[in-house]
Amino acid sequence: MTPQRSSRTRRIAGAALVVAALTATAACGGGSGDGGKGGGKGAGFNAGAKGVANPSTKTGGTLKFIGKQDLDSADPQRQYYGMAWDFSRFYARQLVSYATKPGAAGAELVPDLAKAKGVVSNGGKTYTYQLRDGITWEDGSPITSKDIKYGIERIWASDVITGGPQYLRQVLDPGEQYKGPYKDTTPDKLGLKAIQTPDDKTIVFNLATPNGDFEQMLAMPSGSPVKKDRDTAAKYQLKPFSSGPYKFQSYTPKKSIVLVRNDKWQKASDPIRPALPDKITVTINTNLEAIDELLIKGEYDLDLNATGMAQAGRSKALKEHKENVDNIETSFVRYVDIATKVAPFDNIECRKAVIYATDYTSLQTVRGGPQAGGEIATNMLPKGIKGADDYDPYGIKARNGKPDVDAAKSALKACGKPNGFSTNISARSNQPNEVQAAEALQQSLAAVGIKTEVEAIDGAESASITGSPTVVKQRGLGLVMTGWGPDFPTGQGFSQPLVDGRFITGNGNYNVSETDDPKINKFFDDALKESDPEKAGGIYQQMNHAVSDLAVQMPFLYEKNITWRSSRLTNAYSTTAYNGRYDYVSLGVE
Repeated sequence: MTPQRSSRTRRIAGAALVVAALTATAACGGGSGDGGKGGGKGAGFNAGAKGVANPSTKTGGTLKFIGKQDLDSADPQRQYYGMAWDFSRFYARQLVSYATKPGAAGAELVPDLAKAKGVVSNGGKTYTYQLRDGITWEDGSPITSKDIKYGIERIWASDVITGGPQYLRQVLDPGEQYKGPYKDTTPDKLGLKAIQTPDDKTIVFNLATPNGDFEQMLAMPSGSPVKKDRDTAAKYQLKPFSSGPYKFQSYTPKKSIVLVRNDKWQKASDPIRPALPDKITVTINTNLEAIDELLIKGEYDLDLNATGMAQAGRSKALKEHKENVDNIETSFVRYVDIATKVAPFDNIECRKAVIYATDYTSLQTVRGGPQAGGEIATNMLPKGIKGADDYDPYGIKARNGKPDVDAAKSALKACGKPNGFSTNISARSNQPNEVQAAEALQQSLAAVGIKTEVEAIDGAESASITGSPTVVKQRGLGLVMTGWGPDFPTGQGFSQPLVDGRFITGNGNYNVSETDDPKINKFFDDALKESDPEKAGGIYQQMNHAVSDLAVQMPFLYEKNITWRSSRLTNAYSTTAYNGRYDYVSLGVE
């Protein structure tokens, strides 16, 4: 989920720019100053990490987000950033969704558009749902089973609808027979045979093989309905048609979003969303230091991206406003994808050279140290996933995160590059700590003769850059700085998009290493046949070890961050469902 993905940055030059950005943003409607400090004293340090900070049922007011990076898309079928999934709960519903509860309890699946969770039959291959009464679109028309089917079908139109998860395609149409609704020749454009809609209140899914995570897939935004006569294909992301309590008043990509109440939404039809604010705004500001200052000043309530405060901001927050801060353990792993189709990384020894040469402690330090950055990672499975362990084939913990120069030079010799080689590192320009980590990696690698250039990309455009195997090769992006949180809390939900060769796509690709190993692919197949989560976890453990041994990814942090919440923010709690972020749909303001 949730990606947070990848790249040469223009560094922010000095305090003068920060001050200028603060002034400009406030002048452009940044807020009235009734956020942060203006709402009084905060709920207490870690109140939102350990429970619910400032619980309230009060309605009204404007909830104000600010972020350094826009949604990857507002189109539910195209979303893959975790913060976009979290935000989409305001305007997009699914058959099932996540409980509005703090911590691990938030990962519970509960009925949303459906009256109940699916009735499973046919040996685990058929799921049947009945829809609730009173579920409506923003124009007041009823949401039907056909709307849900049509929305899901859009995932197949990969030439138009790019960037979202592909799980539903894999389980419903593994042979890729369907071509999507825009090429569908049936009169109603509902030709996907694996989904049946016998009436407007009933929808039936027929899987090719059983998959115990199927309802987790339906809970993603990609399972949202789309009304066919409101579908504008690639342009749908500019103004999705709402099935939730809020609708789009305006959206200017990379600048701002304004949501207002959907007066056709009926609370009686929605057991999940409290819909407390009257209005929700998002402001995009690429100056990370300015964002922190504006949050502390009280102009905004929280950071949309939820990737943690920068060094100056978190130091000030911890020193002067600790009651407004949560130190959240996320489900994210920060790592480097090693593109195996970009020479010389087609040679495993060259990949190992990078892993041995890296100073993990320096990467941890630039991302905030153990408290604000997280624990040094030795493999790719987060601790909360069954199958996770301390596997450390490159001795990272034994060397205290420091480089093993001798092992790196030995690997370089083994790959035929004893004097090193040149490559490029991608890092997202609107994530300065990611760029700084890339620069720290650059310095580490230079010590063994591996010369690198840090290439910057806008994170909102990563689906078409690092997500395009062709572009990765054209640009020579051998190393891609990125991060990933589980789409759902299993080995499939975390690892399959990253290392299953059947998930490699021409656009919106997250298997950046282009790993396509029959043994690894089979581990996923075997795990999905297991109904016992513990046995499946054992298989995912073997899969993770095999991935580590191939040296196709270089994890370096199990992430933690320092997160700000304004004093007027209500119902702020960290939820496992969204990788430790606050559950946005529950938030209100004093």
